[in-house]
Amino acid sequence: MYDLVITNGKLVTPDRIYEADIAVKDGVYAAFLAKGSQAAAKEVIDAKGCYIYPGIIDCHAHLNEPGFEYREDFETGSRAAAAAGCTCLIDMPLNNDPSLMNKEIFDLKMGRISKHSYVDFALWGGIVGDYDNQPGSVKNNMADLVDLHKCGVAAFKGFTCPNGDLFPTVNMGNVRKALEILKPYGALCGFHCEEFGQVLEREKEAKAKTGRTSEEKIRDFLDSHDVWTEYVATKNVIDMARATGGRVHICHVSHPIVAQVVKDAIHEGLPITAETCPHYLGFTEDFVFEKGAPAKCTPPMRRKEDMERLWDYVLDGTLSCVGSDHSPAADEEKDNSTKDIWHAWGGLNSIQFFLPMMFDMVVNKKGLSPTLIARVMDYNPARVFGLYGRKGAFELGFDGDIVIVDPEKAWKCSQNELLTKGHVSCFDGLEGKGAPVCTIIRGKVVASGGTYREDALGYGEYVTPVHDC
Repeated sequence: MYDLVITNGKLVTPDRIYEADIAVKDGVYAAFLAKGSQAAAKEVIDAKGCYIYPGIIDCHAHLNEPGFEYREDFETGSRAAAAAGCTCLIDMPLNNDPSLMNKEIFDLKMGRISKHSYVDFALWGGIVGDYDNQPGSVKNNMADLVDLHKCGVAAFKGFTCPNGDLFPTVNMGNVRKALEILKPYGALCGFHCEEFGQVLEREKEAKAKTGRTSEEKIRDFLDSHDVWTEYVATKNVIDMARATGGRVHICHVSHPIVAQVVKDAIHEGLPITAETCPHYLGFTEDFVFEKGAPAKCTPPMRRKEDMERLWDYVLDGTLSCVGSDHSPAADEEKDNSTKDIWHAWGGLNSIQFFLPMMFDMVVNKKGLSPTLIARVMDYNPARVFGLYGRKGAFELGFDGDIVIVDPEKAWKCSQNELLTKGHVSCFDGLEGKGAPVCTIIRGKVVASGGTYREDALGYGEYVTPVHDC
């Protein structure tokens, strides 16, 4: 007898959709059965013609614990993720205090988060650098990278733009050294690519202007983070991959010019992967002018024609992963009445509508196959981050992660109904069609009916790479 059987669903893989029943036993996929097989099970869920995905992996999320729990913590962030169909997320090493940059901090963080996640989770380790010359600031952690790798982090993250003393910016020397150290281990190094000098000087010049209107300030902010800041940093980081042979992942690509640099590097045979986010695929700089502070993020959203061209690089596999880049703030940090664009927090509250937004854009707005979701939010993230073998596919022995998506289910983002700690989202009022109705992790239902299950608190496990990819 199986523990769980899902009947009457349409299984979605990167290359096809087919009807089958799914059987889970002892937390893993035990069988894929002909539709209507009537297999015996302790629990049977009728998917009623809905789409079924092998979970959703959010490869880029900030849950802010430890140190910034006033913005978000693992309990609130993961419950929103579960409701959104996410079965595994990879948490960033910043906005934390302390940031995840050595084994001691890893142990501290795991002591805080390991008992109250609703979903399975992996961790990004930090790469911090030497750009910040302030006395007492943290300096590079090159000597700690191997120990962090042995802790099982899925990847390492560094920032090439001004970022503050809790997570100091890396220079290209730091990038090269980190890649040299981690190459023998096959470890993946991801980077937020905006070039330090350009951002520093352009922001300094923009902030010095006086008498600017709110719209003029937004224009100044967008121009301070224009495509050339992203382009130059991406080229520089890829050059370090070329110099070392180390694996590089370009985070949240926002512009087709940058995506083309990535594509050229992949065609050259370099070990490069890259991701984008739903807000770069569905929203433009006009959205920032409309929403103000709640829509501030870096890199920022781009022009409409750039947004449309970015899809080409998702479809051809250059941008192989889509992550939420959920980076929440306290409500007052995103308040248009008290914060202009320069003083607002630069991140989006997005994890709860990560899958619904992507499904609506892919299937309803673009008329593309639901298989694209399986490719960029399941299979590819599992491959890139070493989780394939447990996550990302309908394979016997893999974790029995299941998301049932009703393609006809209407949804609306309402700030007052968000499950995250913060309740300011630039997506407030956004509507679409296609939403998860049931989220299952290792055979256990952790969310249904649009919300999380209370008894799933603490069920989420720490997941480490199965192998180096």
